[in-house]
Amino acid sequence: MQSQHDADAGSPVNAADSDGKPAAGYQLDYVTSSKLPTPWATFAIHVFVDPGTGKEHLALTLGDVGDGLPVLARVHSECLTGDALFSQRCDCGAQLEAAMQAIAAEGRGAILYLRQEGRGIGLINKIRAYNLQDAGADTVEANERLGFPADMRRYDLCKPMLEHFGIFSLRLMTNNPRKVRAMEKIGVQVAERLPLQVNRNPHNEAYLSTKAVKLGHWLKRE
Repeated sequence: MQSQHDADAGSPVNAADSDGKPAAGYQLDYVTSSKLPTPWATFAIHVFVDPGTGKEHLALTLGDVGDGLPVLARVHSECLTGDALFSQRCDCGAQLEAAMQAIAAEGRGAILYLRQEGRGIGLINKIRAYNLQDAGADTVEANERLGFPADMRRYDLCKPMLEHFGIFSLRLMTNNPRKVRAMEKIGVQVAERLPLQVNRNPHNEAYLSTKAVKLGHWLKRE
């Protein structure tokens, strides 16, 4: 199956709700694609838009990802501070870089870059949560004190993005069991789960420990 990189701009892509059932009236619009040279490989970058919110979501692909074989993939939620500003408070930027390097080494793979800043609470509230963490709260407690659940991210929008490229089976790079369950719930097979461990530092040690203890992430204890 060929990847639909040349689909018409603005073409609707149906989504599903969090239980994997069709979501009435919900769709993602594929907009455009281009080349994205990086230090590791030249990826193709693809833009999708949620017409209901105007939010743009991205996909990076490398090689023939629509050939029917399981695809090395990362589902990554936006983290401006970690991905772009090199923050050491989290492991997000390091995980994104490691995933891109792994895909480049394999010559084939995909990254879904979802605009779900701060585990879904947005950038302003994430910075507010940082202040609470500096005062002693952990990452889960900080969200809850602001009136939010520990994790507000949703992964149902991955289904139409993956279907756009003809991807139905993943070798998923993640430490998060919720992502594995979410992919399976929307009908995307996780053929293999690959850990994505990055180095700890004094600034993210407590954050990573909380992700393991309270959010159930598969992380090595050091």
